[in-house]
Formats: sequence, C-alpha cells, structure tokens
Amino acid sequence: MNPFRHRLPARRPCVRGAFLPVALALAVAVLSVLGMGDALAQAWPAKPVRMIVPFPAAGATDIAARQVSQRLSDAWGQPVVIENRPGAGGTLGTEVAARAPADGYTLMTGSVSTHTIAPHLYPKLAYDPLKDFVPITEVATTPNVLVVNTALPVRNLRELVALARKRPNELTYGSNGSGANNHLAGELLQAGSGIRLQHVPYKGSALATNDLLGGHISFMFDTLLTALPHVKSGKLRAIALAGPRRSPSLPDIPTAAEQGFPDLEVMVWLGMWAPAGVPPEVVKRTNADAVAALRTPKLQEFFASQGAEAVGSTPAQFAAHIRTEHARWKKVIDTAKVRLD
Repeated sequence: MNPFRHRLPARRPCVRGAFLPVALALAVAVLSVLGMGDALAQAWPAKPVRMIVPFPAAGATDIAARQVSQRLSDAWGQPVVIENRPGAGGTLGTEVAARAPADGYTLMTGSVSTHTIAPHLYPKLAYDPLKDFVPITEVATTPNVLVVNTALPVRNLRELVALARKRPNELTYGSNGSGANNHLAGELLQAGSGIRLQHVPYKGSALATNDLLGGHISFMFDTLLTALPHVKSGKLRAIALAGPRRSPSLPDIPTAAEQGFPDLEVMVWLGMWAPAGVPPEVVKRTNADAVAALRTPKLQEFFASQGAEAVGSTPAQFAAHIRTEHARWKKVIDTAKVRLD
C-alpha cells in the first residue's frame, strides 16, 4: 500500500465542460440580439407610415414626396400617407417631424430650406437639423428658375435689374415663405445688384405661382420642377436659371452667371429624413427601397421631364452633403446679412 496515497489531491472537474452551458447561453444571446435587427426590419412597417411634407400640396417637395411614397407603399404593403404641414418657410412642419416618436412611423421629405438655410435665418429655431434628424437619402435636385409675369416688360435678368432700379421697392417677388430658398434667391439678387424689391411670402410655391399668373406679383424664383409646365404653356416667362449650367428642359434660357450675376446660384435639393433615434434597421430599409425606386427608369424619366434629377444617395453621402450645404449657406446668409425673427 502506498502510504502517500491519501495525500493525493482529488481530480478537478474539466473546466471546459463546466463553462460549456454558459458559453452556449452567451452564443444564443448574441445571435438573438443580432437577429433582432432582421426581425424588426421584417416586421416593420406593420401599420401606415406618415410622411410629413412641410410645404403645401403641388409644390416641388410635395410632388417628389408623393412619387417616392407611392413606391414605398407598394414595397411595404402599407400606405405611406402624405401629411402637408406648411408654414414659416417649412420650419413648422419640420418641427413637427423632429418631435415625432422615433418609431419608424413618421418620416419627412424636406429641402435645402428646412435643413441648411433656416438654421442660419431663425435665431430661435425650434429644431436642430443636424441633431434632431437622421438622414435617409437625397431624393432629387433641381435649379431655381426666375420666372416673370408675361406682362412685365423684361426678357432677361439685366432688363429686370434695370427696371427695378427705375422703380425701387415697386417690383414684388413671391416665395415659399420667409427663409425659403427662393426668398433667399431674391435677397441675393438684391445684394448683388443694389436694387430694392418687395418680398411677398406665401405658404407654398403653388400659392405664389397662382398670384404670379394673376399678375398680383411681378416675379419669383421657383423650382424648375414646378415652373416648367407654366413656362412651356407660355403663361410665365423664364429669364434666368439660378444653377451652374443650362437645363436640357429650357436650353435657350441662360444662367444668371451667363448674364453677369455669378453669385446668383440657388439649387434646390430635396431629401428624406427620420426623427433622431429611429432604429437603424428602419433607416437601412427605407434607404434601400427609396433608392431602388429612384433608380427605376420610370421615376428617373419623370424627374427628368420636370427639369429635375433623381439622386438616391446613401445615408452617409446625404449626411456629408447636408454638412457641406449647412456651411455654405451660413457663409452666404452672413454675407447677405439676412435675418428673420
């Protein structure tokens, strides 16, 4: 008998075997968490989605939103309901979207005005366009075109400026509202030429266009998307494009730069956002389906026929574009010394 046998330590249980149930449980938990995103993406949307448009019906933003929303409705099997909330250059509806629950059931289609111009015009803006929203995709871009009532005796930008110098504070121009991109275009025209104009704000471009057609205002900057039908019908006269190049839709209309006003460039871009905090899976799916729609020949042809260009960017690309435009418009507005209450 071995006298030391009773001193040998007892054999310890296998460590690997002891932790196997724990490791298995952790693996299951990780896989469950990773799968939650797919499950959410598949389950959403389970009811209608609200698409806030902070401008009235029949404007450029509304037209674009309705085109894309219809395709999203088809892809999701749920209605995407347009809710027009106009006022204050688009800032009222944008505030509503910013304060909406971040559950994926409220989205918004806005513009350069709501997210990169308004922050520098309104010192007490009720939302932060960079912090209160998650970018989804840039939808489309279109230049502003300067259109006049056909009774106004001008056929180019130089003639308009000359007339305004003879009649200071008499010529009126309309806009989507104070702080909108076409209001700012008028401010840039005044700052660059030394003329004085009367600004008449509306709750949307459609209302301003109606008054322009009726001769109640002299001219306005409008998106090519909404102005083109009236120009082609001869009801309005286009005299300048506020873009970097001529448009194939109006090849005979020169840019403002060609007419001696290089700083008068006001491109309109439209985009889609969700309230900050929305699940990433909702952003991913909405972006994928919106981009797929914007890349279809039918939608690209539609926007092209209206003088616009369908875009369809990633959330990261759109976010970078917003930051660039945010800085650009701050410089423009500070230089023009435009401020709103």
